[in-house]
Amino acid sequence: MSLNSTLAKVAGKTSYWFLHNVLKGGTSFPGKLAMKIDPQVLNTLAKDYETIIVTGTNGKTMTTALIVSALKKKYGDILTNPSGSNMQQGIVTAFLTHKHKHAKRKIAVLEVDEANVKMVTQLLHPKTFVLTNIFRDQMDRYGEIYTTYEKIVNGIKLEPSAKIIANGDASIFSSVELPNPKVFFGFKLPSDQPDIDLKASVNTDGVLCPVCDHILHYHSIIYANLGNFFCPNCGYKHPELSYTVNQIIERTPNSLKFKMGQREYGINIGGTYNIYNALAAYSVAREYGLSDDEVAEAFAENKRIFGRQELISYAGKEIDLILVKNPVGLDEVLHMLNTEKDDYSLITLLNANHADGIDTSWIWDADYEGLDKDKIKKVIVGGQRWHDMGFRLEIAGFEPGDMLTNPDDDSLIEEIKNLPTKKVYILSTYTAMLALRKKMAEKKIIKGGM
Repeated sequence: MSLNSTLAKVAGKTSYWFLHNVLKGGTSFPGKLAMKIDPQVLNTLAKDYETIIVTGTNGKTMTTALIVSALKKKYGDILTNPSGSNMQQGIVTAFLTHKHKHAKRKIAVLEVDEANVKMVTQLLHPKTFVLTNIFRDQMDRYGEIYTTYEKIVNGIKLEPSAKIIANGDASIFSSVELPNPKVFFGFKLPSDQPDIDLKASVNTDGVLCPVCDHILHYHSIIYANLGNFFCPNCGYKHPELSYTVNQIIERTPNSLKFKMGQREYGINIGGTYNIYNALAAYSVAREYGLSDDEVAEAFAENKRIFGRQELISYAGKEIDLILVKNPVGLDEVLHMLNTEKDDYSLITLLNANHADGIDTSWIWDADYEGLDKDKIKKVIVGGQRWHDMGFRLEIAGFEPGDMLTNPDDDSLIEEIKNLPTKKVYILSTYTAMLALRKKMAEKKIIKGGM
């Protein structure tokens, strides 16, 4: 280890201790500091690890958490970045702060921002890439979905022997010829029949054939552009799947039951999109030698994670804090809310900082009109762009006079006490969620950190 690497490790670990023990937070600065001293420090830190990179638009954090839970069953200690700090500096921090415990195999499972895949791959040399999906997200950062996928592919090309475990229901993931060994996962439901010919709705992302630009058709659509696709023009079609979901048994806002192969699985979180996350994790676990029983046990134990349908108890309320960041993810959350059997209050927080995406037009592509408004007994609208969100809800059929608008976080937390329902759903963009969680931590409603 070079002197620079040693200094970088000491500086990074010391800054992390200070931030978390004195200032009570901070996950990216220690990595930034270490990289400033030694830009190659990640290469040194990850030298002995077999690394799995998880990337894509939606589901990275949950998929990573489920993979870690599963692999722990067989291999013991797993290094990961649980805070969701998924750019290079956050990943360096994860290695700096990992408390090494007994492990049969040194494995790192890392959520990586799509635009950072190439940089991270250059330093980590991953053994496996896990690809969840590609949707429009923060257009100012990523551009269109094809640009986003190109960023990922540019990273994968640096490691041609690494295995790709990808969502086969996303047409873009099998569209580029790569030498890497490939494993595909997806849905294979009884309703999926070869004589069925469907098209996605007109405002769906990525419905053009990536080979010839003809409109894709489907034998089945799970949501958005995910499903058993085929091109009637050039013959491009859905790849063969190694791992499948065969049946959805039950869906609620707080739980899912489904069948993969001949086994029933359950996770303590709602939303059809989370079945894909579980399937991705299952695929990785099976490729790494776990049994169905070990995976099922890990899924049953998995806890809610920071900001991703995080459950918070406060003032007699059951609060479900959900991160929303793009139209497809938001739309699926709204569909999930319609599985709620009880009355609830809805809080929406919209910011437009760099980490959220500065263009908020994406909220118009989600189906607020389809919400069961009879079950929503109170609406609160907040965040920097509360006016935009309030107007969006007004157009969707909510009465402006019935909405409480523009509370600061202190006022919002107080107002939650007065809501007429026990169940409360907070849909929040990233920086608004961070600010609210920080305020809740200061008030001892939740534990600090991530």
